[in-house]
Amino acid sequence: MSQGKDAIALTVQILDKDYRIGCAPGEEDALVSAARYLDASMREIRGRGSVIGADRLAVMAALNITNELLQDRKMGETTARVVRSRLHQLEDRIDQALHDTSDV
Repeated sequence: MSQGKDAIALTVQILDKDYRIGCAPGEEDALVSAARYLDASMREIRGRGSVIGADRLAVMAALNITNELLQDRKMGETTARVVRSRLHQLEDRIDQALHDTSDV
C-alpha cells in the first residue's frame, strides 16, 4: 500500500464493505490478494460466532495473520540455519576430497 503521488486508487471489498486504498503501480494483485485473505479470515472468525463487531473481527484477524507470519518466519529461519549447516558440511567434504586427491 502506498500513499505516494504515483499511487493508484484501488477499491477492495472486505466483509461486503468497499475500501478505497492507495496502491503502488504493479502492486495491485498483491493488494487484492491481501484483501481477499483478510476478508476470508474475518468471515471465518465471524462464522464461529465468538466475536461481534467489525473492529473486533479486524483485530482478531490481524492477530491471527500476524501469528501465522511470525510462525512462517521462525520456520524459515530454522530452515535457513539447517541449509547453511548442511552447505558447510558439504564444503568441508569437498575441501577434504580435494585435499586427498592433491596428495596422490
